Amino acid sequence: MKTESRLEKVLAAGHLAVTSECGPPRGTNFDEVVRKSKYLEGIVDAVNVTDNQTAMVRMSSLAASIIIKQQGLNPLFQVTCRDRNRLAMQADILGAYAFGIDTMLCLSGDHTKFGDHPMAMNVHDIDSIQMIQMVKDMRDKGLFQGGADIKGPPKMFIGAAANPFADPFELRVMRLAKKIAAGADFIQTQCIFNVDKFEKWMEGVREKGLHKKCYILAGVTPCKSLGAARYMANRVPGMDVPQEIVDRMASVPKEKQAEEGLTICVETIERLKKIEGVAGFHIMAIEWEEKVEEICERAGLLPRPQV
Repeated sequence: MKTESRLEKVLAAGHLAVTSECGPPRGTNFDEVVRKSKYLEGIVDAVNVTDNQTAMVRMSSLAASIIIKQQGLNPLFQVTCRDRNRLAMQADILGAYAFGIDTMLCLSGDHTKFGDHPMAMNVHDIDSIQMIQMVKDMRDKGLFQGGADIKGPPKMFIGAAANPFADPFELRVMRLAKKIAAGADFIQTQCIFNVDKFEKWMEGVREKGLHKKCYILAGVTPCKSLGAARYMANRVPGMDVPQEIVDRMASVPKEKQAEEGLTICVETIERLKKIEGVAGFHIMAIEWEEKVEEICERAGLLPRPQV
């Protein structure tokens, strides 16, 4: 399988890939998308465009991806199972590819009860593993899920998410294997603060040879403050922030906590680089996009390769 995806070309050439994130605005002002994307220009290989993240209404991922594409960057179009049935998903994928968007991420999506419309119905017509299979069949077989031929199949580079820290831990590698078997070409993981536990997960990944069947991008997030570290440790489901990270953020004055958070992030990347099977990094600097360049510079991830 060969697509036009820059991300695939970087990974296939053996370089450490770098992706980041751009959350669409809660309104119609596309200047905000342009401003955020400019911080990432030339710094990352693809920009994740979130799809109503945390179940909060935002500009559509498709529209924001098109805006980012028009800025000359490479959007990574996210689609959740929560908000669409299979007809709407396939329609959006065709539309995205028609605009030259060739990389996507298949997600379940946060439950609506966590967002600003808790009364909204979760669709979940198909799950994320079935969506991966559907997109693979659209690309490789040129077929809609209903069986009809596609006139001009979307040649998507297909991504999925993995959380090495969710319970039960012993089933995490098995779930990854299912996503890869369904057709995932690359994986982006949940934010990694507990590197020891991530290393244990990667041991299980390597035992099954999954790192040779799929590219794994390790997720990292810089902490802006002690409050942010405590919030992620105590309030975000599926997140594992060890107490020593919280203590380290607490050990510096408030005005230096942001710098300490960046340093922890860079140190984490340096540790993750040494783990066999890590093919790159997904830097989730939420509403802190201007710091991604500094993180990449300090972690030795710049300049980005020409492919």
